[in-house]
Amino acid sequence: MVARGEAKGRALARGALGRRLRALATVAVPVLLAIADAMLVNGLELDLEVGVSMLAAAALVLRRRFPLLVFLFTLPGLYIGYIWFAPMIGLYTLALRRPGRARLGLCAVLLITAHFFPYPISDFVLTDYRENTQVMIDACVTSAAPIALGLLMRTRRELASRVEDLTRSRRREHRLLADRVKTTERARLAREMHDVVAHQVSLISLQAGAVQVSTEDAAARAGATSIRELSVRTLEELRHMVGVLRADGGEAAGADGLAPQPDLEELPRLIEMSALDVTYEGGVVAGASGTKTVERAAFRTVQEALTNIRKHAPGARVRVRVDPVEAMDAVRGESSARGEGAGGAGRAGESPAAHGLRVEIRNGPPDATATVPALPGGGHGLVGLRERAQSLGGTLEARHTSDGGFVVRAEFPYGAG
Repeated sequence: MVARGEAKGRALARGALGRRLRALATVAVPVLLAIADAMLVNGLELDLEVGVSMLAAAALVLRRRFPLLVFLFTLPGLYIGYIWFAPMIGLYTLALRRPGRARLGLCAVLLITAHFFPYPISDFVLTDYRENTQVMIDACVTSAAPIALGLLMRTRRELASRVEDLTRSRRREHRLLADRVKTTERARLAREMHDVVAHQVSLISLQAGAVQVSTEDAAARAGATSIRELSVRTLEELRHMVGVLRADGGEAAGADGLAPQPDLEELPRLIEMSALDVTYEGGVVAGASGTKTVERAAFRTVQEALTNIRKHAPGARVRVRVDPVEAMDAVRGESSARGEGAGGAGRAGESPAAHGLRVEIRNGPPDATATVPALPGGGHGLVGLRERAQSLGGTLEARHTSDGGFVVRAEFPYGAG
């Protein structure tokens, strides 16, 4: 219970209430000290000495905003009321917030003068050397001490600020060093990926070429040709992707060396080589109104969806639609009639953007008689597609349908990229 109470107290001190209490204390404590000094020196009887002393104490409320004026306002309290705290606190604040040699020197002379000469001035005895010397030393110490303390606190704050700047700089350097290490490791992984994957794909291409030359079966020759084309295309994309990963200047530096990236014009070829029962409905002319970045994202979405269908739903019938958002809005009723339900149209992928591209890949249930291929999967495909869509300002929805199939629906704004 004690530990819990201490923790609660520390949390309260660090909270908004603690900050307000500390700010109030920095204003109220000096004023209270000056009032106590005035009452101890001049008593409680209301007269001129008490009046100027209390006004000097009250002026300390504004010492942070107007340090010079507040200090000058406290000098009558020192001269007439013989108070010390108010002018010393005012001079300390002036040294802390408005340090200037000429200003501080002049204010120190004023404080020494107000402290040295008595009130009324007729009481001053020039020939009393011993007492005058003691009063002069006392006045000099009274003026020098708050100036020295104020300058010391200001220097301490400046040093703390510089240490904080150095700490942030060190942290930034550490982050840059960590990024550099990550870049080096990425380049190393890129080289290893290129060496391993390129070797295996090259062997596949060579084997497909051998089958293409040696076989007399037309179907087998066509299959070998498709495998060889896919292998060559995979090697090209892998080579340029590795080049981007290894580029020191990042994506911008490697952009000039990239091969032409796939877009909507490549979709029919992709679908043809997918070996799936796909119905393609394209309502957008490639490059007509969208950007290449959006078209490339749409292509990758279809590519990943078809790959997942081959893995998890062999033999299923597939429908691929690529249409503007306006054209797709009219299809919602049709989708609901096919068993999608009323809730499907209002999901994240159905945002009513005025200009955009919507990609929908829908497959039915898998064929029970088809053989499920033992293809590896890391579970990162849909995550990557969703991140790509979000980076372009779009959305992606992936869910099961009521008939046992699956639907992937992505929407991209045409202004992205």
